[in-house]
Amino acid sequence: MVEAVLLDLFNLPANLQNNIQGLLCNTLETIEKCSSMPAPFVYVMCHQRQGSEKRGEQESLLPALSGLQGLNKRLEVVCALTTAAALYTIKQRLDEKDLSIIKVILPALRKDLMKVYINHLFTAVYQFEFEDLQVVSDCENLQIAESWSEGQTLPMQDVALIQSEIQMYLESLPSLKGELTILRSSLIPENIFRHGFTTRTGGISYIPTLSSCNLFSSSKRKDPQIVVKENLRRLANAAGFNPETFHRVKSDHANAVCIMGKTEPDSYDGIVTNQKGLTIAAPGADCIPVLFADPVRKACGAAHSGWKGTLLGVSMATVNAMVSEYCCNVKDILVVLGPSVGPCCYKLPHESAKEFHRIDPKCVRLFDSASPYIDIRRATRVLLESGGILPENIQDDSVTDHNQNITFCTACHPDKFYSHFRDGNNFGTQIGFISIKD
Repeated sequence: MVEAVLLDLFNLPANLQNNIQGLLCNTLETIEKCSSMPAPFVYVMCHQRQGSEKRGEQESLLPALSGLQGLNKRLEVVCALTTAAALYTIKQRLDEKDLSIIKVILPALRKDLMKVYINHLFTAVYQFEFEDLQVVSDCENLQIAESWSEGQTLPMQDVALIQSEIQMYLESLPSLKGELTILRSSLIPENIFRHGFTTRTGGISYIPTLSSCNLFSSSKRKDPQIVVKENLRRLANAAGFNPETFHRVKSDHANAVCIMGKTEPDSYDGIVTNQKGLTIAAPGADCIPVLFADPVRKACGAAHSGWKGTLLGVSMATVNAMVSEYCCNVKDILVVLGPSVGPCCYKLPHESAKEFHRIDPKCVRLFDSASPYIDIRRATRVLLESGGILPENIQDDSVTDHNQNITFCTACHPDKFYSHFRDGNNFGTQIGFISIKD
């Protein structure tokens, strides 16, 4: 069932411009008459003329909106200078109401164009169907909708212009939840490496569990890739790296490691490089983003270590890759454990807890319970030290530093960090990143 209707009057053909009020009135009457109760939310998208006030644009349509009692409280006119601005505003309204099934009524000539905008600003969480504005005249026609296929028929130069328009609009948006914050470790020498761990502040993501500097997009989340790209651009500007040479692990909760410059695996939770100018990163939203730096051989690495990856030894796999590929001495490698869920909050079923108990009984609290508390950081430290990393070369300041500045519990600090454990499936992602300075 359609939850919202988007009526696109942004760039009407010339033959329809003179009768915009009549066209709008007829279309809205049809929606009101044909919709099941309650009526869907309706958003009318209009072009705001340069120099005009939004209020004036909306008031010009009021005669067409009067008398539509069923839609009265569910109808909003959105005027903007660009399609990107109007559509992004409407997406915010949809997300506020948790609406995801949308009918788009628009001139036939705008259909391919609109599909490109939607493809960039929405994810697969949303469902769209399209209908030509000219044929909306009765209930039967309103119920016949064309399914949206993924194919794009616009020339590539037009697609590029749309991408540029969207990017320019997103760049103009203010940061949310305060300034962008980067946590840095004093263990990693700043004269050789550029590194940090992000928090959730300073980006443009507005959905509560993703707000605001979410750095991962997927088909199951509502943050589109282009918003994540803008968050990354802002991070890159603040940290001083090139977002075009940024490489994040393709996590699979396992222990494969990607060697930059060699064939990239389909999935991997560790990544290493000795190339200057490349920034490598690992995500975290309870899982540990782990950074590795060898100031002697000038090599670095990053790993995504969840409970499965921890048990599979992804951190030592990353260390071993640095040793084998770049001739690093294990005693020279520095390791920093980033923000992650702490043993204060994290639980696993008893069977999984047994594996951590075998690593070190102190990794498990309330072992005899059905869901013991797990310390994946301690397990990571034990495995790293067993592999030859010096204890003093591992920073986990939840243990080694009473004044925490890196290894916070993500679940305990909703103002600073994302947490899958705390927020559920529509969670955001922070990262740990590192590169070798030129």
